[in-house]
Amino acid sequence: MWEEISRLTGEEGLTILLTTHYLEEADRLAARLAVVDNGRVVVEGTPDSLKGELHGDAVHVELREPVTDGLPLYEVLGRIPGVREITVDGRRVSARADDGAAAVPAVLAALDQAGRPAAAVTVARPSLDDVYLRHAGRSFADAQGDRS
Repeated sequence: MWEEISRLTGEEGLTILLTTHYLEEADRLAARLAVVDNGRVVVEGTPDSLKGELHGDAVHVELREPVTDGLPLYEVLGRIPGVREITVDGRRVSARADDGAAAVPAVLAALDQAGRPAAAVTVARPSLDDVYLRHAGRSFADAQGDRS
């Protein structure tokens, strides 16, 4: 089906309106997209332009224990040069960093000093889930969980 959609848009020049909950699918197939949260369009554009607006890498840390008060973590991580857009949700801490790989040691050290050791860490180039997080205030997976 996805090959046929690609063929129709490429060879036939057709515009296809597709709704999907699979952000990877939208990233691969869409020339333009609109991100909808709770029935309203929160951002629209090409996948590359939306991801390009994020500037830098996503650093995601899974903590060993959940955080009930994230305020100290915002302060500690906010002091690290090049780290911004910090979010804390339970055991998950996410931030945007100019150079994610270079920021990881400082992020892990700051979390250790704050008494919040990490269980796992990942660094990723911007994705549409990151776009959704920025514009909707939560990850797409969390938004889907809210509807269950």
